[in-house]
Amino acid sequence: MLGTLKGVLFALLVFNTAAYLLLGTASEALDSLAWLILLALFTLETGDAERFRAGRANAVIRFVRIIAAFTLVAALVGYWRQREWLDVANVALWIGVVGLLEFGVRRPEVVARLRSTFVFASVTLFTTLVGLVLAWVLRREWFDAYDAALWLAAFAMLEAGLLDRIGKRRA
Repeated sequence: MLGTLKGVLFALLVFNTAAYLLLGTASEALDSLAWLILLALFTLETGDAERFRAGRANAVIRFVRIIAAFTLVAALVGYWRQREWLDVANVALWIGVVGLLEFGVRRPEVVARLRSTFVFASVTLFTTLVGLVLAWVLRREWFDAYDAALWLAAFAMLEAGLLDRIGKRRA
């Protein structure tokens, strides 16, 4: 059941990314594409497939992640120039989420030791991102609100899976 939900969420995010690539601004297209790539990479790395966490596959993943990070910076600059402050805040908060995920993937022993701090930081970031969804709803920017809610669901499931995996390692 959970696998099906993840598949549906990913398919919807692919659709949204295509919509931004075809109909959105350059910043929206870069933003959505970079996050889709990062989500796919984190899903590979946080899954049970050890082959993606070592050797050549790991090097390729890190290289693609760096390209995606530069793409996000370009999107952030574009949003800043367009004075799209909700989008600027959104990208900045998501960078915080990805920072926590990176830390969880790279240093699970530290996350296990400081689990309550990690959970608090995650909840704070996700709660603030929910606030941005509500801001888009209040502005009647329905597609942006819907898209942001999908990203929240996808990354929340990813992070919950990571915390669960770290908890099992610790036990």
